[in-house]
Amino acid sequence: MAELSLKGMGVALVTPFKQDKTVDFEALRRMVEYVLEGQTDYIVVLGTTGETPTLFPEEKAEIRKTIIETNKGRVPLVLGVGGNNTQAIVNELQTLDLSGFSAVLSVVPFYNKPSQEGLYRHYEAISGASPLPVILYNVPGRTGVNMTAATTLALARDFENIIGIKEASGNFAQIEEIIKNKPERFEVISGDDSITYPLMTLGAVGVISVIGNAFPMEFGRMVRLCLEGNYQEALPIHWRFNELFNLLFVDGNPAGVKCTLNALGLIENELRLPLVPTRMSTNEKIHALLESLYTPSAHERHSGQTRLRPRD
Repeated sequence: MAELSLKGMGVALVTPFKQDKTVDFEALRRMVEYVLEGQTDYIVVLGTTGETPTLFPEEKAEIRKTIIETNKGRVPLVLGVGGNNTQAIVNELQTLDLSGFSAVLSVVPFYNKPSQEGLYRHYEAISGASPLPVILYNVPGRTGVNMTAATTLALARDFENIIGIKEASGNFAQIEEIIKNKPERFEVISGDDSITYPLMTLGAVGVISVIGNAFPMEFGRMVRLCLEGNYQEALPIHWRFNELFNLLFVDGNPAGVKCTLNALGLIENELRLPLVPTRMSTNEKIHALLESLYTPSAHERHSGQTRLRPRD
């Protein structure tokens, strides 16, 4: 099992489906190889981008197995283990075979909108039950509740195995407070591709990325440049993807990135209800933008293949 560092780009891996909505395990293996070829630093398995709420337990087990076997220990794997029933998460952490994983990522409980005290106690229970390091995940746009900087910092100080947070609140003042006052061992990770560059200038150590599914080499390069302090060279990459950041999320996640991956010839453009593919207008904009960023080789144009490659 590879040793985990939160520095760099983690990819929140999609779950490819066939046209009949079954999991496409061949495409899943292809996706793992694709992001690894793109020098991804670690992979997040069964996160929100993986459409986890629509997967059955036996499918999740097979997905875990497939990714572990395909990865072959090349990069660390982080497993999404979250929900709004604390005891159910505790039971899962105590019974699930976590061999092959280096950490768990656990989202703030959704829908039932706990207080800050409730959030603290929720993660206290997870910390006590988890045999692996824990990464917090704050995404109020999805969960309906924001975990404040004070709560995050209390958890970071009080529990040694809580090692970082994926912060997707978009609240720069809050994230800056966490970065400024956190323990040295605790890391802050961007949970939003579009603000990864500015957050890294403030001290975030990387990103758990959606766009990294499609552009692991290019987006990962921006992250590595930021880690080196070379913000001047990283900034043009940030601007290059700026329009695509917006298009990927206008119809929800992972609809936008699945449309993009389909255009790159990697997966079918299939989601499970209640999620649906992007609107035709968004689909057309994504394809047009990809054509402006990427161009097929002569062989691909002649053969009719759809996968695109970067312009020189």
